[in-house]
Amino acid sequence: MNRKVKAAVAHHVREVAELRADRDLAVEYLKAAMESLDDPDDRAAGLLALRTIAEAYGGLGAVAAEAGISRESLYRALSAKGNPTLKTILAVLKAVGMRLSVEPGERIAA
Repeated sequence: MNRKVKAAVAHHVREVAELRADRDLAVEYLKAAMESLDDPDDRAAGLLALRTIAEAYGGLGAVAAEAGISRESLYRALSAKGNPTLKTILAVLKAVGMRLSVEPGERIAA
């Protein structure tokens, strides 16, 4: 079991390093993950991806300070069960040098 934990940590460290090194990859990674926010059963993936981006672009402490929220609040908001406000999401995106955008989606019949 100890091997699995080490492998998971190594994977996460490598993922953060790759996202930090390749800005275009980070943008596409976050775009794909943010689509999961539309699905309540998969919302955790989008939140954890935003957390990974925050780790890659300054670390959670620095991003929280830049976003004007406590580190503990950011950890909670970007956890698998987090429920961040739009204000928090926008502040985190701004702190990592990104912004929210809108694309057309499927229209709900009235």
